[in-house]
Amino acid sequence: MELDHRASRPGSRHVLARLAAAGLALALLAATGPAAASVRRAPAPGRTPLTGKIIGIDPGHNGLNYTDPAFLDHLIWNGREWEGCDTTGTRTPGGYTEARFNWNVAMYLRADLIKLGARVVMTRTSNHGIGPCVDTRARILDRARAQVSIDIHADYGPSAGRGFTILEPVADGPNDKVINPAIRFGRDVHAAMLGYTKMPVSDYYGHDGYISRNDLAGLNLTTMPKVLIECGNMNNASDAALLVRPSVQQMIAAALAAAIVQFLTTR
Repeated sequence: MELDHRASRPGSRHVLARLAAAGLALALLAATGPAAASVRRAPAPGRTPLTGKIIGIDPGHNGLNYTDPAFLDHLIWNGREWEGCDTTGTRTPGGYTEARFNWNVAMYLRADLIKLGARVVMTRTSNHGIGPCVDTRARILDRARAQVSIDIHADYGPSAGRGFTILEPVADGPNDKVINPAIRFGRDVHAAMLGYTKMPVSDYYGHDGYISRNDLAGLNLTTMPKVLIECGNMNNASDAALLVRPSVQQMIAAALAAAIVQFLTTR
């Protein structure tokens, strides 16, 4: 299932102002350098930066996944091998679920992108359901012909470990043509997360906040540039204290919106 919404012009200036206040110009400079930023094409008068763009958002898991283990366990083809349909996701020691976190960030991001002119397609319509399976999520975004997509997650790592990680695809056939732009998009997300949020780069997973994964349906089956972000470690007290806060969720959404603008409006 998908949500398909177009921009409402009123309010676009407010989100642009909020993104600018959060440091969009600095994030662009950090991601591309002064020379690239200086030649960035400005939107045409009367058009917001993402007018005419289709953006995909996949908030990982779902709020009632835990109620149907048989559904979660049935096997799907992820592009390389068979795996389970989905999982419940993780939670903080206090019981705040990853599914809820993913959904909240996705909804903040969706609102920002709509105000920036985008059409937004989501892989689930609420946090009160089951599924869909990870291969179906990939197909929803592929069929929508999104220009770029983001998979939103939070991790369960060692309790001493902190930070976010960008998961990048590995070429496997369906995604061959989008590997290089996906890596470029991952760099934009990385820079924006550092510029907008209080979340550090992961010190326990991947290298410098990046890792390549060839075992995830969402990345294996994508036909558009896409990365998955583990926004932090829910098993770490410091990360968990940030991830449950609406203000931090909004910052993460603003970072992802800025990365999407950067990716789609620069060359």
